Amino acid sequence: MHAAALMRELRGRLGVPAVFRGFGGDAMAAEGAELLYHTDRTAVMGITPVIKNIFFLLGMMRRMRREMLAWRPDLLLTVDYPGMNLRLARFAHAHGIRTVHYICPQVWAWHRGRIPKIARFLDQLLCILPFEPELFEGTRLKAVFTGHPLVDRVAETRAAPEVSLPWQEGHRVALLPGSRRSEITRILPCLLEAAAMLEQSLDGGCSFIIPAPNVAIRKFGEAVAASMPVKPQNLVFVEGRAREVMMQARAAAVASGTATLEACLLRCPTVLVYAASAFTAFWARLLIKGVKYLGLANIISGREIMPELLQEEMRAESIADKLGQYLTDDAVRAQVLQDLDAANARLGGGGAASRAAEAIVRTLRDG
Repeated sequence: MHAAALMRELRGRLGVPAVFRGFGGDAMAAEGAELLYHTDRTAVMGITPVIKNIFFLLGMMRRMRREMLAWRPDLLLTVDYPGMNLRLARFAHAHGIRTVHYICPQVWAWHRGRIPKIARFLDQLLCILPFEPELFEGTRLKAVFTGHPLVDRVAETRAAPEVSLPWQEGHRVALLPGSRRSEITRILPCLLEAAAMLEQSLDGGCSFIIPAPNVAIRKFGEAVAASMPVKPQNLVFVEGRAREVMMQARAAAVASGTATLEACLLRCPTVLVYAASAFTAFWARLLIKGVKYLGLANIISGREIMPELLQEEMRAESIADKLGQYLTDDAVRAQVLQDLDAANARLGGGGAASRAAEAIVRTLRDG
């Protein structure tokens, strides 16, 4: 989505026809990108999934390098996904191709020693978090804060006509257990147990909606829910509509990831949850240094404004307790909304793709 928005902005500013080739998703294809690979094959996270897909990913890298040498693009524009994209950028730079990366890799969490290495092969870095450019001060790399693109996506959701969702009577609660099957398997049962506790303890009952990214994940989630001995009565799955669900909910429990920042922007009091495999969690604890929080709302704020219940701390009782406070304690809710507003103010006022496109055009013309 972020790349597609950037493509639209670039076309309006370049003054010449633009051709985009590479790998991406449906939004990029709709903008006219020629996709050599679809990101549904590259959306892997964690050590074990990467190992399982290693031969495909290595073959993809080889082909992308051949394409760059044969096509000689004016610019290699990489968007997020640093594990693969920064390797491609290093290759492009070594062969005289200008490189711009959009969405700074999380060097503030994963080994800051990478900063000077990244600065050597990128011509420009477009950052979406306000504290990121200063990390590259003293290097040759020009790092620019463009604002966060989710600010614009959330604004679009707020401006659109209200969507009718299948809420029942009672407190409205959004449950987002993640978009990967492994996440749903580990997280959804705990969320359903917490939801059942909440439903029984609160006067007036509750209504729960789980937004799934597509049909396959919705059916998988429904199957997991059907197998659970304990679950809430008023539970509905919907396809898509995650932002609309969080915007209309009074509280949410959300798996760590982009959706937690969307919840922040939508002013939805949220409990952040996550449980990875024991193997992945072990290595993550060893590799992540100097970062107190997992959620971006907390990192931006410098304190925990969104409670984080991770691994063994992700218990149904704790989730139900936190959600219950959001729903019944007006003072707690008012403080959380104030904290969310303060975090949102630091993400920019919108127009991130426009500012990013302007910076890219300057790089192309100056080069």
